[in-house]
Amino acid sequence: MITSVTGALEAVRGDGVVVRVGGVGLYVQVPTAALETLGAPGDRVHLYTHLQVGEDTLHLYGFPTEAALRMFELLLGVGGIGPRSALSILSTLAPEEVAGAIISEDTNTLSRAPGVGKRSASRIILELKDKVEREGLAVAPGSTTPTDGQVVEALTALGYSELEARRALRALGVAQGLDLEERVRRALQNLGAAER
Repeated sequence: MITSVTGALEAVRGDGVVVRVGGVGLYVQVPTAALETLGAPGDRVHLYTHLQVGEDTLHLYGFPTEAALRMFELLLGVGGIGPRSALSILSTLAPEEVAGAIISEDTNTLSRAPGVGKRSASRIILELKDKVEREGLAVAPGSTTPTDGQVVEALTALGYSELEARRALRALGVAQGLDLEERVRRALQNLGAAER
């Protein structure tokens, strides 16, 4: 079993990366949100991995954190959720956001991932809520605010992609006591600074 890969980032291809380990280039599929955090070709990367063995194929999935890998593996345990759907969810939401949506039974947040409908989101919640609570994977109190989803919606309504909106929200960090309008304003400032 391949549990992790450490090597030089050789290339980014579609929804994955090629990592050179010794004299071998391994193709590892990663969440699109992780692509921006891995650096440039030539940089050293470390990914926690899950090897999916099919009848005549091997697929390697990689994640920058153990939490992301654990969430991926939990999602794979849900009936009807395969690697593509699990990767789609983790490309749209951070692992702690997935856990938070499961705990709060928020099907709307989970179904924002391409290819995940309300029925699949409900099944994920039904099958994983106890596990997520038991493993303590949910967001720690105070680490997000109830307006985070609203900030993302406001930014996407202004023409930013969901990935850009979530990146700006992460850069904002935990800003206690700010109302929705102020959080959107500060996120826009982050986006403006990133475009310069």
